[in-house]
Formats: sequence, C-alpha cells, structure tokens
Amino acid sequence: MASTLAARQAANLLRLSTPRSASQAASLIQRRGLAGAADHHGPAKVDFWKDPMSPSRWKEEHFVIVSLSGWGLLIYGGYKMFSGGKKDEKLVQAIN
Repeated sequence: MASTLAARQAANLLRLSTPRSASQAASLIQRRGLAGAADHHGPAKVDFWKDPMSPSRWKEEHFVIVSLSGWGLLIYGGYKMFSGGKKDEKLVQAIN
C-alpha cells in the first residue's frame, strides 16, 4: 500500500516537472528578457549640467546629488553664521 502511494507520488512529480510536448516547453521559455527596460516613458532625462534650470528633466541620481549637496551647504552655512565662527585671540590681545 505504502509503496504504491510512493510510486504514484513519484509519477505525479515526474509528470509535472517535465513538459509533454514542444508547445508546452515553448510556453515555459521567457520571451522578452530585459528588453522592456529600453522602452522610455515620458521625456528623456538629461544630466543636470546640460539643463541646470529644469530639475524635472534631470536624471534621478543627479537630482539626489544636487539636492543633498544643497542641503549640506545650507546647514553648514547656517551653522557658521549662527555659531559666530572661531575668533583669533592673538589678534584681540594685540589690539588691546
């Protein structure tokens, strides 16, 4: 009983894993691959230095780099402005 059940399960697995005809094998083959990645939707993206006044046309990675650089400069400039900078004590002593 157990041996016939095991034989049936093995036959079912074998039947499911191998295609019966060429048409069934052809349906399992991937047709397009990565060809769909070349289809562009919308306007073409450009480097930020080619069109600096249109951020909507920039490539995504260029937009991220420019945005992060701008925020970094803004934060650093604010820090320098509100911290007063480092004063030279030798210059202050020489004047007095």
